[in-house]
Amino acid sequence: MQVKLRDPNTIMKLSRLGSFHQSRLSFLRSFLDEFKEWEYKNDLFDLDENGFGTAIYSFKKKERVYSLICFANKINDKERSDRVIATKWDAAFTLHDGVPLKSDIDRLKNEVPKQEVGRLSYKELTLSRANKSIRVFNHVIDSLSKGKQPDLDLLNNVGYLYRTTAVYGSGKFGLADRFRIKNREEINGPFRLEMMLVYLVRQFTFDQVNHVAKFKNPKKAVKLDPSICRNLGIGNSTGLGMAPFIVNHPTLLNNWIMSREIALQKIREIKKVNFREIKIFKESLKNSLKNITSWNTDSVYQKKKINSLLNDVKKFLKFIDSDFNFETNYSFNKIYLWLEKNACEECIEYVVSMMLEPFDDIVKPLISKMSSDEDQYFTIPTDRKINDLRNIIEKRYSDILKINFKKKENNKNFWFISKNKEEPRYADRFEENGSELEQPLAIARDIKRLYEILLVSKNNLTIDKFLIENPDLRHVIRRAFIIENFPYSEIQDNTIGEDVIPIDMLRLKLSFFGALKFDPRSDKWLRICMFQGAPLPTDLKNIDQQWVYNS
Repeated sequence: MQVKLRDPNTIMKLSRLGSFHQSRLSFLRSFLDEFKEWEYKNDLFDLDENGFGTAIYSFKKKERVYSLICFANKINDKERSDRVIATKWDAAFTLHDGVPLKSDIDRLKNEVPKQEVGRLSYKELTLSRANKSIRVFNHVIDSLSKGKQPDLDLLNNVGYLYRTTAVYGSGKFGLADRFRIKNREEINGPFRLEMMLVYLVRQFTFDQVNHVAKFKNPKKAVKLDPSICRNLGIGNSTGLGMAPFIVNHPTLLNNWIMSREIALQKIREIKKVNFREIKIFKESLKNSLKNITSWNTDSVYQKKKINSLLNDVKKFLKFIDSDFNFETNYSFNKIYLWLEKNACEECIEYVVSMMLEPFDDIVKPLISKMSSDEDQYFTIPTDRKINDLRNIIEKRYSDILKINFKKKENNKNFWFISKNKEEPRYADRFEENGSELEQPLAIARDIKRLYEILLVSKNNLTIDKFLIENPDLRHVIRRAFIIENFPYSEIQDNTIGEDVIPIDMLRLKLSFFGALKFDPRSDKWLRICMFQGAPLPTDLKNIDQQWVYNS
């Protein structure tokens, strides 16, 4: 039996993309799988009694070494901010290529805490900063210093000791350009070094609280229980800066989505599923209920989604436990078709992620295909004809062509870059100034405009001649020729309409990172937790691949 890939006009809608969850394809999970055989070490831990100072952690395999250098700094409570305009943080980090010399550490001690204002070198691969969750951090130290473990309810409610506010890579602020390292086999997957940095930062947070508690009360202090450590992750505050990435990297987006869609397609085409595969799927699903019921948020929008998810997952579990026979042919295809008829989008995509769990032989080959050398698709085929371009748009953007952009509600918002921090922002064009500075992120509107001009253009006119008269449409002409071969490269929705929820774009990207427990603080920014439930570095060699559901 052959199963078609899911229709991009369905999957690439923002409401569906904003319902994606982590899976075996997620970058933090593939990172752990790749580095489980590497030698982990804490090479330096030079912190004072208050936990301020320098620490270094490393992964080593043969001659290759990656070293995380941590700088814990003293700041006033009033200086602590997760906003992009912040200039001081509780800790700053960089991932160094190799073993750092003393001169490297001295140089980085001056530059890394400055973050964007500092300057790194080709020896550094990623850069980050983080702030303490002060309430949790202080509570943990206070408890450990008194010889007892911290309050689990408080820890479960927050989920982390620190949260990062940015992770940079690929040439920013002097960091190594991607071309220097892109052929290394161990990082043949998107954002693998960024995942390494966050993972090692997580370990630093545990070591720091143990260290400070020991100094506070040397005779009574105990260490944070490893099982509690495993159930803590690293938080992250993410705003609109992440949203344009999805629009500006179409082939990369396609490869992420395409890998997931191919995996689902292949699983639906399996005629007979064995007992082990059924067991992993059902156990992962049942264990994951704890993740849903412990998903805390004050967002009314997200609470509604969580309740729908929980209700539909319970309904689905009842279906597969009582009414479904896994011995039937193409059982996962039948499960998927049932979901489409009976479950909300959030539940459909949740179970799709779960369906990937038992099938390493399908998933692993796809992980290496999730990167993209985007430069090779940048050139517009100027010898093609107008008729070609019109046909592509009619085939690939059929739903977008139905949108009437003359209606105020469909042209309500605009994207721009803030003057102070050069970060993306989103505003109402009818209530706020600045729409003349609009960024080219309204792809649906611009595609529709391009199409209307194509309708009155000669079929045999070549693209180069068309561009001479319409240079402002170059960006969407390029995208149209990209989507011809990359069907999941485009959000099939209006990113400037009044109904758009920008955090759907953030959540899409963060689900591929491997984030859990999305906590919207508005429609424009959210908090997440990463590596919650993950094995500690000393346990990686014995990793349980379903750790994300077994915590």
